[in-house]
Amino acid sequence: MPLMIIAIIILGVGIGFLAFFLIRSIIIPQKIATLENLVKQNKTAAAIRLARKMIAKDPRNVDAHYFLGLAYLAENKPELALMELKTVNSIGQFTEFCREVPFRRKIAELYTKFNQGEEALKEYLLLVKKDPNQPEYYFLIGQLFEERGKGAKAAEFYQKAIELDPRNWKAHFHLGMVLYRAKKATESKEALEASLKLNPENYAAHFYLGRLLKENHDYTPALSAFEKAQKDPAYKTKALIERGTCFMSMNNFEKAASELERAVKTAKEGEENELLYAHYFLAHCYEKLRELERAIEHWEAIYAKKPNFKDVAEKLNQYQEFRQDDRMKDFLTAGREEFLSQCKSIAAGMGLSVQDTTEIHSGCQILGVEAQSKWRNARKIPKLLWFLRTTDPVDESSVRAFHEQMKQLNVTRGIILTSSSFSRLAMEFAESRPIELMGKEKLLELLKTLPRETVHRN
Repeated sequence: MPLMIIAIIILGVGIGFLAFFLIRSIIIPQKIATLENLVKQNKTAAAIRLARKMIAKDPRNVDAHYFLGLAYLAENKPELALMELKTVNSIGQFTEFCREVPFRRKIAELYTKFNQGEEALKEYLLLVKKDPNQPEYYFLIGQLFEERGKGAKAAEFYQKAIELDPRNWKAHFHLGMVLYRAKKATESKEALEASLKLNPENYAAHFYLGRLLKENHDYTPALSAFEKAQKDPAYKTKALIERGTCFMSMNNFEKAASELERAVKTAKEGEENELLYAHYFLAHCYEKLRELERAIEHWEAIYAKKPNFKDVAEKLNQYQEFRQDDRMKDFLTAGREEFLSQCKSIAAGMGLSVQDTTEIHSGCQILGVEAQSKWRNARKIPKLLWFLRTTDPVDESSVRAFHEQMKQLNVTRGIILTSSSFSRLAMEFAESRPIELMGKEKLLELLKTLPRETVHRN
């Protein structure tokens, strides 16, 4: 009899445990399924309450943590969502509800969002092992390496993404950018062009392709690329500046100025640096066009914002006479005929009879002879004069070129007059030769001797 009672008790306990686990195996999955449905139906408040109750009873309930994280994410609480998914990761178990691949994709996205690149990278590398034929993973890994400045490694993964999905225009573009920064122009150009074939509205690709073409002196296609890049507001100002510098390289300063003026007008908040460069290049254009008042306006605009920007302070100093003396201003800005007239008048004032006048780079050349001599039969000595309108110091090579010109014309004496100054080497070269150098101070003295109607004819 006692043995029968003991057997009944044991049997009863066994049935009880079996019933408990059977109920648990039925009820808990049902609760998880309910929780999953609540998240899918966007009933996040109810889902959060249920998930918290389940976690209170079983802190290691992976499914409850997972769906709680998804519910937080649906409520735009990514910080709390990441905490729950980290808990799932630390438990390290996956179920039919919390499947490994969707989980790792989600937590990798959150790591990326919170700039935890190394953690995101680990997740994507695990995903690649799970599904090595998924091009998206390789692309995202490439981005993470690119953000860390590991261009070579990024290129490997972008190339793998392209191999698996040749129509992935983003992978082509990012590969092109990595190669652009690595100074691999040919390969970068190929990648950017491949990206544009797949997505012609990738304006960033147009912009950087334009830069590559410009660096290769292919200015016409570069201008076209920058024109297309302007359609993106983020690149409009930069593209206009690049177009301006293309025209500058083509010595078309009128068109360059037009593009750069547009850049100044379209520059937005946050583009202060681009605005400085637009003003700087505009000043250069107007200097070349002899519109010095406008050039000075742009240098002054730069100086007001950043006094130490490039050579702006030096330029303003060089043109100090321009701003203070109308005679120097007229000399520097005069049109062709007026300028030649001024030079002839200065030569005449120096006692020379002008025999020939020729335009040269940045100025003019005058061949003259002494108009009078105290000896009636004395041979009149010819002189060669160069008038140079420039703000840069005249260097030794220019003085050497002048000396060679004297030899060709069989002239034994020469004078170089400039609106700037002379380099030390230029002065040393002229010291031992029959060449007189006259800088801006002497030129200004000579200009002051001219009648006002000669200096300023309009």
